[in-house]
Amino acid sequence: MTTPPPTPLLDQVNDPADLRKLSEEQLPQLAQELRGETVRVVSFTGGHLGASLGVIELTLALHYVFDTPRDRLIWDVGHQAYPHKILTGRRGRMLTLRQGGGLSGFTKRSESIYDPFGAAHTSTSISAALGMAVARDLRGEDHNVIAVIGDGAMSAGMAYEAMNNAGWMDSRLIVVLNDNDMSIAPPVGAMSAYLSRLISSRPYRSIRHVLSDLTKQFPRGLKVAARRAEEYARGLVTGGTLFEELGFFYVGPVDGHNLDHLLPVLKNLRADRDPGPILLHVVTKKGHGYPPAEKSADKYHGVGKFDVVTGEQVKPKANAPSYTDVFARALISEAEKDERVTAITAAMPAGTGLDKFAKRFTNRFFDVGIAEQHAVTFAAGLAAEGLKPFAAIYSTFLQRAYDQVMHDVSLQKLPVRFAIDRAGLVGADGATHAGAFDITYLGCLPHMVVMAAGDEADLVHMVATAAAIDDRPCAFRYPRGEGMGVDMPTHGTPLEIGKGRILREGNAVAILSFGGRLSEAMKACEELAARGFSTTLADARFAKPLDCELVRRLATEHPVLITLEENAVGGFAAHVMHYLATEGLLDHGLKLRPLCLPDIYIDQDKPELQYDLAGLNAVQIVATALRALGLDKEAAGAAARA
Repeated sequence: MTTPPPTPLLDQVNDPADLRKLSEEQLPQLAQELRGETVRVVSFTGGHLGASLGVIELTLALHYVFDTPRDRLIWDVGHQAYPHKILTGRRGRMLTLRQGGGLSGFTKRSESIYDPFGAAHTSTSISAALGMAVARDLRGEDHNVIAVIGDGAMSAGMAYEAMNNAGWMDSRLIVVLNDNDMSIAPPVGAMSAYLSRLISSRPYRSIRHVLSDLTKQFPRGLKVAARRAEEYARGLVTGGTLFEELGFFYVGPVDGHNLDHLLPVLKNLRADRDPGPILLHVVTKKGHGYPPAEKSADKYHGVGKFDVVTGEQVKPKANAPSYTDVFARALISEAEKDERVTAITAAMPAGTGLDKFAKRFTNRFFDVGIAEQHAVTFAAGLAAEGLKPFAAIYSTFLQRAYDQVMHDVSLQKLPVRFAIDRAGLVGADGATHAGAFDITYLGCLPHMVVMAAGDEADLVHMVATAAAIDDRPCAFRYPRGEGMGVDMPTHGTPLEIGKGRILREGNAVAILSFGGRLSEAMKACEELAARGFSTTLADARFAKPLDCELVRRLATEHPVLITLEENAVGGFAAHVMHYLATEGLLDHGLKLRPLCLPDIYIDQDKPELQYDLAGLNAVQIVATALRALGLDKEAAGAAARA
């Protein structure tokens, strides 16, 4: 284990007030120390490294120039906020990052006064910042509000909705566009830095406003012409025409790794008190200053533990393929058989496994950027023309496109296939990324077929089932991580719609599992059998349409029926209970016990500990069965603790 390098300046900084005591000449050294500390921490905890390294100098400059936390600093998404956390009193807890009881991997209001707005989904910062700026104005206060948003996040419509709104208001707002993909910026250098300092300076702004006041005396045609001439003249040399048209005063581009360029511009913006929004365009590089991350930005966007010297990631050997890889291979298999199969992702090709599909079928793969709403309606358009679109979107992100799922897909009965990754609890990413609600929000939609894979082999069959459904939309969900290690089919076989399967026969207790808790249900059956209680285990496979024949059989042949799912209240169990109540099957002493996620947000932790807290592991299933069978609570509790 290597000894970490000394950090004499960083050791003096407990909060931004300490940072402001340093001279500007000391900041480059502090940036190097902060970069090293960020790499060291993430090498132990894993997390979002590349984005954090890309904003080291920008983070220092913002906290150095602005009076945080009085000035509100809002980070979009928050996966680049590790340096921000280190500088704002949380350095001593950074090794708890993304751990149970530790720091969140994102900004979080309850964690620090320096996190004025929580974020883990993208493109929210400008909307939140505008709300804060308006609230400041209504209260007669005079602090700054700064939103930092990446160029990737600017591909989402919400950012432009916010900018369009802000551009027509007089609230003073600073938006820092962190362009780390070179997708927007022209080359930057000394001339660009000079122009940015000039344009952001008080004299230039004052002259501009004097001229603006003067042109108000012109006839309307001349006034509009003068304004446009000034905007386009600046746009030719700085490249800000788009933002100017949205009503923002554009400054940039500025080298985001050069403090000599950043600090003067930020000071000018801090001093400015003219109304209206300003956009500062800063160009950075993901992974800057750490060669392994610079060479492989995608790989180091989110990393596990790694060796600081070599950059080699420490990956435990998998015992079974991941559900994501199984989905990708199954979809490729379907695409080989049917040229109508297409795949859509919203900026997550590797996370959803579709990068593999893209290599095989380049012209049938579509990454639409961080735009889930567009992804769903785009898929609907493909389906309307007879193609077979698979929209692979994490459960937590599909929530952002719910209106499109309802209006553009379900209402029109268009056969869009939703591949819902990260169903259930997801470990280190915590509550913001948990797939806790999709059974509920999809199950209430007419025409929608809702499936959940109990194991990785069943996922292969569900991909084939989805490909075969051509008269309505469908969704199949599957968890993060490895499968159960079951035998895998060579090709998927379409399942009978709305039919589950019996995996084990018994007579004392029936467990009806839907989704990724099937392995825990199997363990619970073994434990109950060891205690002398024979148990039936059924895998529902479908929440909608429900296998009513299977539910009736389980309810009439067993005194206890337990439903099991990794979804919030109102999901699979609600469909089962509705059927049982409607058919009068609850009137004859059946003890129904629904097990689902509790009505709380569960913070980051190891998945097994999260599921312990949720009460969805084998020991809690056994305890629930024993209590329902009439064992006293003390005995059932002992079973749960065993």
